[in-house]
Amino acid sequence: MYFLGAVLSNIVIATRESRLALWQAEHVQALLQERGHTVSLLGLTTTGDQILDRSLSKVGGKGLFVKELELALEEGRADIAVHSLKDVPMDLPEGFVLACVLEREDPRDALVSPRYDSLAALPQGAVVGTSSLRRIVLLRALRPDLRIEPLRGNLDTRLRKLDEGQYDAIVLAAAGLKRLGLESRIRVAFDPDTMLPAAGQGALGIEVRAERADLIELLSALTHQGDWLSTAAERAVSRAMGGSCSMPLAAHARWQADGALRIDAAWGNPEDHTPLVKVHALATAGDFAQANALGERAAALLRDAGAH
Repeated sequence: MYFLGAVLSNIVIATRESRLALWQAEHVQALLQERGHTVSLLGLTTTGDQILDRSLSKVGGKGLFVKELELALEEGRADIAVHSLKDVPMDLPEGFVLACVLEREDPRDALVSPRYDSLAALPQGAVVGTSSLRRIVLLRALRPDLRIEPLRGNLDTRLRKLDEGQYDAIVLAAAGLKRLGLESRIRVAFDPDTMLPAAGQGALGIEVRAERADLIELLSALTHQGDWLSTAAERAVSRAMGGSCSMPLAAHARWQADGALRIDAAWGNPEDHTPLVKVHALATAGDFAQANALGERAAALLRDAGAH
């Protein structure tokens, strides 16, 4: 890599090889190319992509989708890694940083079904597919009669299993469907007050080695500061709660008309049918310290209300 004035040449993006991950990497590639940079992709298969017969909560959590990409950064085979932010562990390994968070796509969960147009329309005992502990506890709170079955694989694999009749409906992130031009598959996008999203859902984060000040400066042009602050607050809730795929935790922050940031958080127990614990907090969040403090306050409220 070398400098051409303010332009970096031959930036290599590490990415997973699923269709959605490649769309995300190509989106960042196009944004950088518009700014005069030469950019190529390095496709990699992660451990999380290979393990499809067990839930992530049982085999290592979110880090399974980023380890191979981080290794490529460490070995110099790639310069940046593009991630779905909800897949990024709350604490990065030493020597790595998030350089930016891009403008967020729709953060909501979506119900996808070939026959039923809403959660309420599903018949008693209908089979709904998801392996997310967060979605499981939220769905159970809304419809305790549903039969919730595991669903792993990339987005296309999940849709294929639905279309084969293995499920009556599945729940996916609306953002991924929209990015791949599959918005027509969405029967309904859940109101966040009904199905609270995961921390960082719908946002893309770019990871680099901490010493790459050149890349950090370059990528600042892609940052959406409001979405970076709101997702930072969400991730602070998860960090304070020890959050990972093994924790049924939801956190979603929204900017209010007066400029304050409101964060809602929820926790449930996937092993029983105890009521969800729900809290919210509101504060000024003009910088990362304030956003993190807001998220930590929401986590404290969750713990006080019985989450653990």
